[in-house]
Amino acid sequence: MEKQYVSAAPAPECLPAHLGIIMDGNGRWAEKKGLPRSAGHTAGAAVFKKITRYASSIGIRYLTVYAFSTENWSRPQEEVGALMILFKKYLQDSLRDFRNDDIKVRFIGDTSKFSPDLKKLIEETREVCKDRTGMVLNIAMNYGGRAEIVNAVHEIAENVQKGMLIPEEIDEKLISSYMDTAGQPDPDLIIRPSGEHRISNFLLWQSAYTEYVTMDILWPDFVPGNLNWALQEYVHRNRRFGGV
Repeated sequence: MEKQYVSAAPAPECLPAHLGIIMDGNGRWAEKKGLPRSAGHTAGAAVFKKITRYASSIGIRYLTVYAFSTENWSRPQEEVGALMILFKKYLQDSLRDFRNDDIKVRFIGDTSKFSPDLKKLIEETREVCKDRTGMVLNIAMNYGGRAEIVNAVHEIAENVQKGMLIPEEIDEKLISSYMDTAGQPDPDLIIRPSGEHRISNFLLWQSAYTEYVTMDILWPDFVPGNLNWALQEYVHRNRRFGGV
């Protein structure tokens, strides 16, 4: 198996402006070690903090991580409950630990479905870092690419009905302005650890011309050197955006 590890990141001018990561493999990591799946999510959360800080330090401008999908509610109740506890702990820790980090945290997805205490932490996190100017960290929670597109269509249809838009004004640029990532560049690169080769309903509209790198490593084992390897892979891609 190819060693998916590089010690140094590419030069800042070669980096993707917007990086997406599907943080996959927590449950399998735990099962391989004979641990409950919740232990894998705890280990994965620690890796998330480390990789977030590293991405910021090397010059990534936008980082979007897939934390909890709209489909994840169908997992065993015990696992979902453990994830909710972990989310609360992460947000509490980040309010303390990331106080001196110039990272602007945003949330994409339908956060209205979470418990009142978790929603309160989400709003507090948004408020604390709203004026930061460093890397933008999008945390996708209760997020699904199809749901995002459906919500955008609903909003556009309502605005047409109200006379605020006419159908002839609807184009790709306008639709993009209704997405959760409005105002941000589309992702240049999406990384999926765990060996799976699926999009899994992640940033469907935004990733029309995104480069994908899949890796044979479970997320809790992911380290900065693995990210560097994926970034080097990206650097060597020839992005034609449908051209020659």
